[in-house]
Amino acid sequence: MNRKVLLLSASFERAKGTGAELAAAATRGALLDDPRAPSGAEQRAARWKVRSAYGDIGLRYSEDETVAYVASRMPAIYSACHRVLREVRRRLPSFAPAKVLDFGAGPSSALWAMRSVWPKSIERVNLVEPSKEMQRAGQNLLDNLKGLPLIHSYDSIQELNRNIEKHDRGHDLVISSYALGEIPSLSDRITIVRQLWDLTRDVLILLEPGTPQGAKIISQMRSYILWMEKRKCRKIEKSTCTTPGKITSIVSQETSLKNGAFVVAPCPHDGRCPLENTDKYCHFVQRLERTSSQRAYKRSKGVPLRGFEDEKFCYVALRRGKRPEEAWPLDGMKFETLKERHAKRNPEDLIIDYDTQFPREEDEEAPVNVEDNLVPYESDAQELSLFHESEEEELEEQFVRADLGGGWGRIIYSPIRRGKQIQLDVCRATKRDASEGAFERIVITQSKNPTLHHQARRSLWGDLWPF
Repeated sequence: MNRKVLLLSASFERAKGTGAELAAAATRGALLDDPRAPSGAEQRAARWKVRSAYGDIGLRYSEDETVAYVASRMPAIYSACHRVLREVRRRLPSFAPAKVLDFGAGPSSALWAMRSVWPKSIERVNLVEPSKEMQRAGQNLLDNLKGLPLIHSYDSIQELNRNIEKHDRGHDLVISSYALGEIPSLSDRITIVRQLWDLTRDVLILLEPGTPQGAKIISQMRSYILWMEKRKCRKIEKSTCTTPGKITSIVSQETSLKNGAFVVAPCPHDGRCPLENTDKYCHFVQRLERTSSQRAYKRSKGVPLRGFEDEKFCYVALRRGKRPEEAWPLDGMKFETLKERHAKRNPEDLIIDYDTQFPREEDEEAPVNVEDNLVPYESDAQELSLFHESEEEELEEQFVRADLGGGWGRIIYSPIRRGKQIQLDVCRATKRDASEGAFERIVITQSKNPTLHHQARRSLWGDLWPF
């Protein structure tokens, strides 16, 4: 098993190198349609012209590679999918998908995560996986389980469209996890994403490894979908200009509900990525526990591995429709400085009762277990909540739901704590309609704003930040 895992890792490295070379050849000019560009209309239209059928649909796994994949990679991919789906559920608390499409399903890692996040709502799942060995592995893992939704497997999107009626092709949730990076051709990748978006009725999630290549794929596909929907809305608006006023208003309302797209997570805006053409890239980290067998399978040169693993990933979740216009969370709020807060304290609050601070010997209790006296870190409580659904629901009820307006930024790197000041790298919207965004470094000090400083101390990489 150790040999199989090492061979699989080597094949991933070769595929990663090929994909990086192809990504380097694709410039931004070949991916974005700029109406102000000096080129002609025909040349602009040809930029998004792609083949209707794609050739290489991904890696075909052998039996040994499939076994090694399930043993070594499936837990990490499951944890990344679970993290992304939980974030979508937090941003869309009323969203409960009934019909789901999983492209590049593999051994059904995303299906396990979806059943954990939405255990009662999912009724039907369509899996698209070209590898027969992966399909068999997924079926074996799901055997003898109770309460499963109706599951169908297909080799390609074309086969799915042939076997499903046109009126029944819409899916509430479409997810592609760690699949687009296995398709080397950029034009084929764009074709697949466009087909996945056509099969999406509500939410589309694209998930890739947290590498520069994976982040570039996510950024390209995000730009393509937003550009495509904006162009579609412009065409519909032009066609409705010749109609009477009342009819025009009705059509425009239906257009805003059915057409258009906006980013649910992680981006707080729908504009150009501010990290594009920089040495930084947007990604996140999910820590997971390794079992003893995983540490044995994945060890290299006989060196034992750590008991945990940090899975880096990048993703985007898009939803059909128009982004709701919400008030920004800090509008109209006034914060006291530390000096002003101290000035409001009563003199009685500063008196120390030494009798209560130092108990007498006869009041001391018998010694207890030292482990019971340990104060858990707040991050420990957050990690433990992942394994206890009841505790997780109680924790989520304590927090205020963040709306989908442009007033919530995203912390995209680990906060830097230096003394009594905290530095946050935040991607935020610069306009009220969230049409443009920027990357900013925010410095929060305890003296100027103790309230936000307290929140910044509790914030982690990937959290939302109010503006």
